Amino acid sequence: PVLTFCELWPYCEKRCSYCNFNKYIPRNLDEQKMRNCLVQEAQTLIQLSQVKRITSVFFGGGTPSLANPLTIAAVLDTVSQCAHLAEGTEVTLEANPTSADASCLAEFQKAGINRLSIGVQSLNNTELKLLGRNHTSCDALRTLEEAKKLFAGRTSIDLIFGLPGQTNASWIQGLEELLTVCDDHISLYQLTLERGTSLFKQVHQGTLPMPDPDVVSEMYECSRHVLQNSGFHQYEVSNFARNGALSTHNLSYWQGSQYIGIGPGAHGRFVPWGDGKVHREARIQTLEPDVWMKEVLAVGHGTRKRTELKGGGEDFQLKGLIPSSQSLGWQWWVGPEARNGWSHSDSYLDMVATFQLWRIQRLLCYSSLHPSAGPGFPKLGAPAAFGLQFTSSPATGPGSWDYENCSPTTAGDLSFGKLI
Repeated sequence: PVLTFCELWPYCEKRCSYCNFNKYIPRNLDEQKMRNCLVQEAQTLIQLSQVKRITSVFFGGGTPSLANPLTIAAVLDTVSQCAHLAEGTEVTLEANPTSADASCLAEFQKAGINRLSIGVQSLNNTELKLLGRNHTSCDALRTLEEAKKLFAGRTSIDLIFGLPGQTNASWIQGLEELLTVCDDHISLYQLTLERGTSLFKQVHQGTLPMPDPDVVSEMYECSRHVLQNSGFHQYEVSNFARNGALSTHNLSYWQGSQYIGIGPGAHGRFVPWGDGKVHREARIQTLEPDVWMKEVLAVGHGTRKRTELKGGGEDFQLKGLIPSSQSLGWQWWVGPEARNGWSHSDSYLDMVATFQLWRIQRLLCYSSLHPSAGPGFPKLGAPAAFGLQFTSSPATGPGSWDYENCSPTTAGDLSFGKLI
């Protein structure tokens, strides 16, 4: 078998106002111990999967650019020792501008990183402050320039739209400004208000106004046109690339590939052949770093929850809609019936999702094909009207929808979504 490989670094310098990922502010961190545990868990799970080849590696978080480059190198050395990691295989590191100066980026490159994903989020300092980011637009632009020197053609940026107080005009102005300096890959993410975050609290207390859903839909549609006019190809709902700079790792999730996740809170989907199993398992690692390390030192891994997925596809299945080419525009994901006008009687979307619920949410929120609109579905009616089916699973619990926020009400695997 072949797999992709993900490592989660759970530490951040601070908590952003919108983020509910599994993250911790490090205090008295023993990085050598963390490094040893990451190496140990990588060895254990790769051997358990009996994988022969790793097709991509992704270091996500948290803020993995806070890790010592020696930690990154140690994990990559372990991966290459346990499975075939071909020269030139995509190896991505997520980075925040404040923890990724030129010398640091050079050290990460020496450690084996060949692709960078920078959390720019916005070039508007007011918006950055609202999001709780600890960098400025100048910091982001400086990091982007340094990254392009080292990772030319393989530097991606993340942007968030649909922010409180944001207009379509201000969003497009910022996007166009970034297009004058960016590299060949851009990821656009609509802001999702997550319960338990300070931004969620402020919005629901009425102190921050959210844009109208139709305005947010317009932001997305205008973004697609602006990016297309700049030579970018939309190969997935949130990701755009030009000059062939598609991310192998991003595509692997859409194609339902197996993947191993190591580190506190990591998720994985693979067949544990080493245990004599023949079905894919959804695996969730222990969330708390200190507890996770104790478990890894005791038994070789920190897997907290295992769910057998008989048939191998129940966690991510889009019947009849899995693309057969690299062209992953919205047309692929809604099917021919939707393109002909969303006929309730003819179109049928059978989506069974756990891990990828949030991506389907974005597809629905961004669609502007249908004239009827529910309270979180701009120009699109309730999911049941289109045959949309969220099934229950041990990984996420009963599939349900929060119309007010246009997001799944069950958290489950959602915290891993930003990894992609």
